[in-house]
Amino acid sequence: MAPTPDILPISPVARLPQKPAEQEAAIQAVLDGAAFAGGRGWVPATSGNFSARIDADGIAITATGTDKARLTRDDIITVSLSDPAHPRASAEAPLHVDLYRAFPEIGAIYHVHSPAATLLSLVDAPKGAVRIQGFELQKALAGVKTHEVALDIPIFANSQDMAVLGPQVLARLGGAPAIPGYLLAGHGLYAWGRTPAEALEVLLGFEFERRRLQP
Repeated sequence: MAPTPDILPISPVARLPQKPAEQEAAIQAVLDGAAFAGGRGWVPATSGNFSARIDADGIAITATGTDKARLTRDDIITVSLSDPAHPRASAEAPLHVDLYRAFPEIGAIYHVHSPAATLLSLVDAPKGAVRIQGFELQKALAGVKTHEVALDIPIFANSQDMAVLGPQVLARLGGAPAIPGYLLAGHGLYAWGRTPAEALEVLLGFEFERRRLQP
């Protein structure tokens, strides 16, 4: 019996009919973001996920089971926001899709499992948020003009059920998120921006909070 179409091998970069330049730029943004995080030990084993918007209906995103510190183009898939099913999509891909659907201004999302983010998410889980205040790098976040403002990064209980977790995240973020990121307790950090460069700035701004872990 011939294999059914939904289990046939799918080319990682030929699923959607995007313009080649936009698709290539998104794939490169994913590769660059993952390499940056991998070089800092923020995506051990096969953890983490990285994505970038191609157009209004398409994103490039890391495939499941890949070492994000050593990605190749074959480790990147493209999916449609209107029909995101893909045999190589990770279990957490729906969290990316939910954010892109809800907030058209998002251009890239970076998810890391850095020690600082993971530990702080557990320490502050009872509070429901990690508070950042007094750090100059807070100004890496769009709209933040001073280190004096208090910013709360939401923390959600970790879950394996993305159909439940995704709506919980969107409900708490609301129509206009006050801060471009959130934490999963014991799991890691999601950070995003209007462009890949801005997503990286946000990630670095959040990660500077790791100083709290030092004596």
